[in-house]
Amino acid sequence: MNKQNSARRSPFLYRHRAESAGRPIRHSSPGYGPGYGLVAAFAAVLSLASLAAQAQGPATLEQCHAIADAGERLACYDRVSGRADPAPDAGLAEAMTSTPGSPGAEQSAASEPPRADQPSILDAAWGFSEDTNRYPISMYHANYILPLRYTNRANDQPFSPVFDAANIPDQNLDAAEAKFQLSLKARFWTTEDRRWGLWLAYTQQNQWQLYNSEISRPFRETNYMPEVFASWRPDLQFAGFDWKLLNFGFNHQSNGRADPLSRSWDRIFAEVGLERGKLALMLRAWTRLEESADEDDNPDITDYYGHSELNALYRWGGNSLALMGRVNFDTGKGAVQAGWFSAPLIGPLRGYVQVFSGYGESMIDYNWNQTTIGIGLALNDGL
Repeated sequence: MNKQNSARRSPFLYRHRAESAGRPIRHSSPGYGPGYGLVAAFAAVLSLASLAAQAQGPATLEQCHAIADAGERLACYDRVSGRADPAPDAGLAEAMTSTPGSPGAEQSAASEPPRADQPSILDAAWGFSEDTNRYPISMYHANYILPLRYTNRANDQPFSPVFDAANIPDQNLDAAEAKFQLSLKARFWTTEDRRWGLWLAYTQQNQWQLYNSEISRPFRETNYMPEVFASWRPDLQFAGFDWKLLNFGFNHQSNGRADPLSRSWDRIFAEVGLERGKLALMLRAWTRLEESADEDDNPDITDYYGHSELNALYRWGGNSLALMGRVNFDTGKGAVQAGWFSAPLIGPLRGYVQVFSGYGESMIDYNWNQTTIGIGLALNDGL
């Protein structure tokens, strides 16, 4: 069957599918295609024949039995028995007048509501379906390796209000280095319908001076971020989006180093996940848990990280575009990060390009403004 014929399928098929799916059947006006005149003429002949038969007087059972057409034979039996003619089925009548290939048939097919069979991005990422594993271990944020990352401003002398940069020797860093991130989450409790759950998560990001042989290729920075939080699937509609996720929990982030290079903070956060078709939005807001003055290595960190972060992900044709933005509106400081994930190249591995500009690419650089670009491979796109 060619494409033209397959696009003009019988209205009986559309009616059967709609009834099977439990959807209301939408009827459109019959069209006047090439076959309409023939069908109308045939219907007129049948009508005239029926009227002529009725004019001849009441039929007998023997006469009804002699009728070859099943529909006419049944109508004849109804007349003989005195039963009223059944009301014609509106859908069947329209199907008879809207022949395959007519505009009416095509309009009826076009009026069918779209099927809601597109899988939910957030449901899949968070295992909200009842048939999913109760205790999955899955990827959380993006997992990637950038063998080559370049910065326009290497932070040779990190500083904070607590420790002056003059007390830190020049680290003689290269502008080119490697960067990678590992991020996993695990659900350790959930309800039967999977709408509620408790999770543990861990994210680690590393900057590695891979090409700097003069200082023995050290790991310049390692950030650790464990989290514990509860998740809920609201399944509500909001401003044209489907509200699929609400997280609430605690995280700790630090670089595990000694003074004067130590950086850390603790936060309580809430996160909302919305989606619309191929677009997913994740909005996270937090408040910092304050530390005592003698223990706080970075008292001004919220001046640069702000109090919220928006992540957007759009998928098309196996590719993904990711965008992150955060800002402190009081100080005007913040950051933006964009990423492109290709379709899978080798197994699950995708090509990945990342561009970052602003403050806080890592904890040691929380108050350092730079623009970086990296290229490498990724296992997932962050969902």
